[in-house]
Amino acid sequence: MRVVVIGGDAAGGSAASTIKRQLKDAVEVVVLEQQPWTSYSACGIPYWIAGQTDGLDALIARTPEQHRANGLDLHTNVAATAIDPQRRTVSTGEHEYSYDHLVLATGATPVRPPIPGLDLPGIHNIHTLQDGLDSIADLADQRPVRALVVGGGYVGIEMAEACLDRGLNTTLIDMAEEPMTSLDPDMGRLVHEVLVKAGVEVRMRTPLEEFLADGDGRVTAARTGGGEIPTDVVFLGMGVRPRTELALAAGVTPGHTGAIETDLHQRVLGLDGHVWAAGDCVQTYDRVSSTQRYLPLGTHANKQGRILGMNIAGTAARFAGVVGTAITKFMDTEIARTGLGEHEATELGHDVRTATITATTASGYMPQASPITVKLIGEPGGRLLGGQIVGGPGSGKRIDVIATALFAGLSVPDILGLDLAYVPPLSPVWDPVQAAARVLLGRLR
Repeated sequence: MRVVVIGGDAAGGSAASTIKRQLKDAVEVVVLEQQPWTSYSACGIPYWIAGQTDGLDALIARTPEQHRANGLDLHTNVAATAIDPQRRTVSTGEHEYSYDHLVLATGATPVRPPIPGLDLPGIHNIHTLQDGLDSIADLADQRPVRALVVGGGYVGIEMAEACLDRGLNTTLIDMAEEPMTSLDPDMGRLVHEVLVKAGVEVRMRTPLEEFLADGDGRVTAARTGGGEIPTDVVFLGMGVRPRTELALAAGVTPGHTGAIETDLHQRVLGLDGHVWAAGDCVQTYDRVSSTQRYLPLGTHANKQGRILGMNIAGTAARFAGVVGTAITKFMDTEIARTGLGEHEATELGHDVRTATITATTASGYMPQASPITVKLIGEPGGRLLGGQIVGGPGSGKRIDVIATALFAGLSVPDILGLDLAYVPPLSPVWDPVQAAARVLLGRLR
């Protein structure tokens, strides 16, 4: 049996490794990766640029050489150009590979609106290792003083910190009301305040219109709805979209999000059962809303790749879905969310109730106690719908309690009954999540 995998990063690498590990010599696994690197952490790129990691190699979980040593027929710097589902072949232009099973792990690509000047030197995406190399080289060569970050989401927040770490005068712009639109605006406002306190000039509700160049053709300013912003370097964090061109050309009908639609085994819907997909190119089942959503995260990609690989190898497995959990940090502030936000839940027709509390990460008399704000979203009857956290060190990973409750279908009263750990240096006697649940429960009755 031959399996061809298009994409050798999180989902593709996980799928290929799982198939080879289970079937050993009974399978030939061909991996086509258009970059020179495999299985790396794109999420670590802002910290690499900031100088918080040991360099490019530290971000690579498994090199091409390691994959080949494990029996994969891996080809780097090779892009698939066409798929023929009828003949079961993949073409790269120079070669054609037949397959018994095909895995689409084509990932995502940065959103690049049609903004004049977007391709000027000095403007960088933060998506691939090459983007990281280009950014670091540009910072070293040009020695900029001013940086502009476009986008107030996860990448934007992380790049604002990286710019400050490098001593740059940093401006962040976004069209939204508050940073971190995955949070409700009241929680996003807390992030806004932290950014400003750290020295970032934050301009919200600011549409980007054009980039301007100097006499040498390098970016020198951004023209926005709020005027011109001078800058020496620009980092883009405007989100990503699924890379589906190959799949669509092969006859795949995208889901309502624009991403590839699969069943819970990761088999692509609408084809012959021999084509599979995982990672940032697919939409994902959300257990809270019972809908398909586009949630491109490395955690999902690795799990989906493993599930996909198990199914091809003959071990029946189903992807359990997600609850929309994500986390980031800015300086000492940790930011996390899971489930539905207040506005999302309202739009889906839920009779929403919320509770927001401010507490501390440790007992108040401990010197390491930091402020933490927890917001929980629920509805009458006790159903938990989501949660959000913004706070100091020790805050963010508390989101996992809320995420676990959502995943398991626990109610708000169930959260109050959880046996959570307590010791004064690490938690108040009432954990902040349970304190928020207690307030929310009173509003659900």
